[in-house]
Amino acid sequence: MDTLQTVALATGLSWASGIRLYAVLFVVGLGNALGWVTLPHDLQVLSHPLVLSVSGLMLLLEFCADKMPGFDSMWDALHTFVRVPAGALLALGAIGHENTPQAVAAALLGGALATGTHLTKAGSRALINTSPEPFSNWAASFSEDALVLAILWAAFAHPWLLFVLLAAFSLLMYWLLPRIVGGIAAVLRRIGEFLGGSPHAPAK
Repeated sequence: MDTLQTVALATGLSWASGIRLYAVLFVVGLGNALGWVTLPHDLQVLSHPLVLSVSGLMLLLEFCADKMPGFDSMWDALHTFVRVPAGALLALGAIGHENTPQAVAAALLGGALATGTHLTKAGSRALINTSPEPFSNWAASFSEDALVLAILWAAFAHPWLLFVLLAAFSLLMYWLLPRIVGGIAAVLRRIGEFLGGSPHAPAK
């Protein structure tokens, strides 16, 4: 695996893990076990039958949880403490622990990338869940499933395409995150006014 492919793999794994961690672990582990892709030495453990069994089970749970409005946001909140360090570790594993300076840099950048994608996903889904109908939630969830598969495919097969996709996603994330924060703040403000009474209500 040349340098470009290694960097693309580290980037793709950390990016996708912020969206669907268990899908990443299972898909690349299974792909390596079946000979479809070749993982770096430090990530070969993902192909172990025990690891595949656990990641497959968690993939199934996450797939179902992510399709349930409201519960998906609880799942995202809990996985803030899982996806971010996992993104850093996957980037580290792609580079290899023997390349210490590069590995440390990759882990830091991988963690940052996983954080950004996780916050974008979790925040957008929290806003979508303010709508009572489930269809927008399902559409977003299946779109995320497809995006993760596209990221992994590009990381292994077309590294340059991965970086183009990442650049486009980064611009979208830069535009979207402030609006997500503002939307969530507005929802929380309305909830506070509902529970405590509007401060602008006329006195009797």
